[in-house]
Amino acid sequence: MSSKADGGEPHGGHAGAHAYREAGVDLEAAAAAVDLIREVAAGATRPEVATGVGGFAGLYRIGGGRLLAAGADGVGTKTEIARMSGRLDTIGIDLVAMCANDVVCTGAEPLFFLDYLAVEHVVPEGVSTIVSGVAEGCRRAGCALLGGETAEHPGVMEPGRFDLAGFCVGVVKEETVLDPSTVEEGDTLIGLASTGLHSNGYSLVRQALLDSGKYGLGDTVEGLGRSLADEILEPTAIYAPLVVELVRNGLVKSAAHITGGGLEANIPRALPEGLGAELDTSTWEVPPIFELLQREAHLDDDEMRSTFNCGLGMVVAVEPSKVEEVVTRTRETGVPAWSVGRVEAGSGVRFV
Repeated sequence: MSSKADGGEPHGGHAGAHAYREAGVDLEAAAAAVDLIREVAAGATRPEVATGVGGFAGLYRIGGGRLLAAGADGVGTKTEIARMSGRLDTIGIDLVAMCANDVVCTGAEPLFFLDYLAVEHVVPEGVSTIVSGVAEGCRRAGCALLGGETAEHPGVMEPGRFDLAGFCVGVVKEETVLDPSTVEEGDTLIGLASTGLHSNGYSLVRQALLDSGKYGLGDTVEGLGRSLADEILEPTAIYAPLVVELVRNGLVKSAAHITGGGLEANIPRALPEGLGAELDTSTWEVPPIFELLQREAHLDDDEMRSTFNCGLGMVVAVEPSKVEEVVTRTRETGVPAWSVGRVEAGSGVRFV
């Protein structure tokens, strides 16, 4: 269980907070809210709870050496881009990805998914199109779409506006739970390629690219090779089946889903106290959309890395002897992967 801001984990005190605040999202306030929520949630628990608020997903013991992993998330203001473009068929894939990718960071296989769709007024064809995307996301994640809720909010939401939230539950054997405490100095960090922006930072994306009037969604932007709408509505990659397979083969120690807060906030969540990460920025390919955003939003490298995934949608920690096998297995599934850094003494993430 965790609290989200703009479709990702809130994180305070980093360089990107200022730029994001100007776009209307206060990450430091979101981080403070999570601290308060953690205190409240501590009073609503059961003995079976293994981990609660603060992780990528919560863990709950169900006996027989198994645990349920559960996570909830949304797609933030990417829904507004979908509405503006009139393209509602892929936003549901993003929703499943944001939840299933969090759940698999525990090593759990996603089992089922539920969605919540809020609309100003139910238009059956529109609701069906959105939910068809959710169903496609579930197929990609290998889980069942078990149910959901569609709510009408007349007089509260503006016509055409909608919001999406999702809830994913998975299962993992206790002996295969991914545990940051098992990560050691010298372990290798492998980055799995993102499919672009994924579902984070869209308030800043809208401000820098669309609200400025410099670009339209239908524009083919130099360097992208396709329309801006095609680029920024590209569905979030779903890594769950791949990571589950790596876990079953004992190849991964911990995993970080790179969501809100970017590389700087999320990689440390997969590491134990007293250890940090060194990332070599020359080792992976950065999609051109990030270069466009950095230029148009006037962001420095630190702000980019603390807001966006910058081309890495998931980072896993592995023993050095297993790097070649992990990279090979990952690339065989069609997902580009690179050895991007190592675990070192200290804290945070250092870029070289």
